[in-house]
Amino acid sequence: MSLTNLLVPTFTQMLGALSGWLDKARSQLPDAEAEALLKARLAPDMFPLSTQVRFACVQAMEAAHRLRGLDFPPTIAELLAEGRSGEGQPGTLADAQARIAQTIAFLSDLAPDALDVDPDSPIAHALPIGMVFDLTAQQYARDWALGQFYFHVMTAYAILRNAGVSIGKADYIPHMLPYLRQAPDQA
Repeated sequence: MSLTNLLVPTFTQMLGALSGWLDKARSQLPDAEAEALLKARLAPDMFPLSTQVRFACVQAMEAAHRLRGLDFPPTIAELLAEGRSGEGQPGTLADAQARIAQTIAFLSDLAPDALDVDPDSPIAHALPIGMVFDLTAQQYARDWALGQFYFHVMTAYAILRNAGVSIGKADYIPHMLPYLRQAPDQA
């Protein structure tokens, strides 16, 4: 499987699911409570929901740029800055939805083979804390990009569930529903 075929649909589907969860929060809670969710967190030392949404978007966009060896656009720096100040400036649910839509649009504009680089090509992934991961493109996609993306998406899901938003497995995997069929009667 190509890296494009692995990453782009995964990012797109899960960002779409995340957007759906925010829609459910908005429809299930009074406006003030729904907006207050953006400051909710699972633990005192974790980022709030607003940051989890932004960082999920960052992971998708960053992977697409890093794998192609491109400089990051200003959008990534903006998302990171917004995320780091998420508790004090969480924005609105509409802002979160707009960032998700912007990221999905970016992904949909990629060429069908945009991320199909040599899976063994080296990637030095520098962290802001002065550490560097030396990975191949395949290792980066599998072990970093997907892992970090799912961390932020799942944390957002957990925050919403913990806050009482009624979402479940079907909300987590709505992209799987077209593949669902009734099993033959086993009786």
